[in-house]
Amino acid sequence: MWFSALFQRHRPRLDHLTVHLYTRGGCHLCDEAWALLEEVQGRFGFVLTAVDIDTNSELARQYGMCVPVVTVNGKVRFRGKVNPVLLERLFAAERRFGTNQGLVTRD
Repeated sequence: MWFSALFQRHRPRLDHLTVHLYTRGGCHLCDEAWALLEEVQGRFGFVLTAVDIDTNSELARQYGMCVPVVTVNGKVRFRGKVNPVLLERLFAAERRFGTNQGLVTRD
């Protein structure tokens, strides 16, 4: 047990990344995406926020029925169902290579 905690401590956290989940009430895919993002956030340490598009007419017009939408530092990465394998690969690559490789853009 202590070994895994020690190993985990040396992995860089991705707190320079901001992940937004654009959602709306009654969206079961949004609920699934949030649960998945929370799980992955525990391992990678990025900033995670949920944005209800129905509270902003511009966002409602922009995303309409295409929720959930996941952005990482402003870049849309997923629309509709979030693929857990691709999500994991995205953050693992960012941890390994960093933003200098262009894997995740900054605002």
